Amino acid sequence: MSKILVTGGCGYIGSHTLVDLVENGFEVISVDNNSRSTPRILEGVEKITGQKIKNYKVDLCNYDDTFAIFQENTDITGIIHFAAFKAVGESVAHPVMYFENNLMSLLNLLKCVQEFKVPYFVFSSSCTVYGNPDVIPVTESTPPKPAESPYGYTKQMGEQIINEFAKVSDSQCVLLRYFNPVGAHPSIQIGELPIGRPANLVPAITQTAIGKLPQMTVFGNDYDTRDGSCLRDFIHVSDIAHAHTLSLQYLIDGKSDKACEVFNLGSGNGVTVLEAIRAFEKVSGQALNYTIGPRRPGDVIAIYANNEHAVKELGWEIKYSLEDMLDTAWKWETRIREDESFYLVQNANLN
Repeated sequence: MSKILVTGGCGYIGSHTLVDLVENGFEVISVDNNSRSTPRILEGVEKITGQKIKNYKVDLCNYDDTFAIFQENTDITGIIHFAAFKAVGESVAHPVMYFENNLMSLLNLLKCVQEFKVPYFVFSSSCTVYGNPDVIPVTESTPPKPAESPYGYTKQMGEQIINEFAKVSDSQCVLLRYFNPVGAHPSIQIGELPIGRPANLVPAITQTAIGKLPQMTVFGNDYDTRDGSCLRDFIHVSDIAHAHTLSLQYLIDGKSDKACEVFNLGSGNGVTVLEAIRAFEKVSGQALNYTIGPRRPGDVIAIYANNEHAVKELGWEIKYSLEDMLDTAWKWETRIREDESFYLVQNANLN
C-alpha cells in the first residue's frame, strides 16, 4: 500500500481527495496548519471511510517542521500538494502574503522530495494560469496570458518551479489545473467550509439562500458573455478529487514518459454566474437575493476547459452534473446550519 502525504488535507479539495485515496486503497496522512480550515472536517472523512486520518498541524513555510514529517514517514510514495491561500480578492489586497505563503511552502516541500527521494508529486494548480485567454475552451497547450491576480501568479510561478525541478530530479510530477470545484461529498459529511465571508460563488449563493448573508453581489454584468456576467467551468469536487487518485496511479503504473505533465480538470462546459444562480434557484426552490455590482479586480472574464487529455490519458470520467453540484452544496449548507461546531467555524471573523 502506497503512503500518500496530502497537504491541506483539512481543506475543501484536500479532504475529498483523502476520501477518494482511501477508497482506492492508498494509505494517507495529512498536513494542515488549520489557518484556513478546521481539523473537525477529518471526522467527516473518518465517517465516510471508516479510517482515522493522522494530521500534522504544521506550517509548511517552516522547513524544519516540514522536514520532521518526512523523517517520521520515510516511506512516503507520493505527495499531493493543496496547501495554499486561494482567495483572488485577498491576493490583490495582500500580494506579499500570497507570494510568501504559496511559494515558500512549495519550495520547502520540493527540498524534502529531493532529500527523501519521493518519486511522485502532484500539484494543485489552477485555470488562473491561463489569464484571460484569447480562445476558449483552453487546452493544456494554450499559451498562458498575464495572470489577473497575485494568486494566479503564484500558480504560474509554482508550475514553473516544478517544471525546472522535474528536469533535474528523479521524481515525476503532475500539474492539475482546476477550473471551479463546487458541491459537497454525496454523504454530506464533508464540503466547502470557508472561514469568514466566502470568496467563491457557490458558498456565497448558499449562504445568501440560507440567510447567513443578507444579499450577494454579482460582480459585473457588462462582460462580453451571453448575459454579461463572468463565465466559468464548474466541476464537482468529488470528480476533481478522483482525478488526483488517477494521476498518482498514472505515475505509479509508469504510464507517463514525461518528467512533468499537465492536465486540465474541468467539465468542458461554460456556465455564467447568472445561469448558475438560476440553476441553484431551480434545484433548491429558494429565490436568491442578489444585486449587480461593479467588476471585481482580478476576475477573469470567461474560461472553460478542454478536458480531453485527462479523459484519454487518466481515464477520468465526470459523474456529477451542475444540478448535482448545486444540490449537494445546498444540502451541505443546511447541515452546517444544523451543526453548531461547523457553524461557529464558518462564522469566525465574519464581517
